[in-house]
Amino acid sequence: MAYWLFKSEPGTWSWDDQVAAGRKGAEWDGVRNYQARNFMLQMKAGDLGFFYHSVKEKRVVGIVEVVREAHPDSTDDTGKWQCVDVAAVTALARPVTLDEIKAEPALEAMVLVNNSRLSVQPVTAGEWRRICRMGGLRDVPVAPSAKKAKATARGPKPGAGKTKAAGNKGEKKAARKRSPSGKK
Repeated sequence: MAYWLFKSEPGTWSWDDQVAAGRKGAEWDGVRNYQARNFMLQMKAGDLGFFYHSVKEKRVVGIVEVVREAHPDSTDDTGKWQCVDVAAVTALARPVTLDEIKAEPALEAMVLVNNSRLSVQPVTAGEWRRICRMGGLRDVPVAPSAKKAKATARGPKPGAGKTKAAGNKGEKKAARKRSPSGKK
């Protein structure tokens, strides 16, 4: 899975805080729900997620990227909780509210609509595209794993599968055979 939604109370950790953390990002710490933790264990570096302001705002405000895969949560003394690190990618041109998401028929099966209390949750590729468009993004960001899947579906690139060294060695050998002077 390549897309997620991360919920945060803006008074605790806001989109502005996330942006201020820079490209290095910050731990998505403090999650104490097993299902949410298990979702973080599935995340890969490069996966993308919506940054959602919970409590009073209840809206998607930006996009983050997973920059470090699951590791021990530095705020946990028990050693049983994990977290990922995320970095801000872009703000939505227009925040998308929970009411707008619930009103969109194409999003009726979204986890956010059916389990709004879960702090970290998966998002399907279709839900991702729809919310990005609702948020005013013309170019919908695509997670690297989704780009790789598209490339694989199109088939290998010409010359794919050859190592550079093997290709060069073979090319040099063929060139020597073709050389009219016979010189190496």
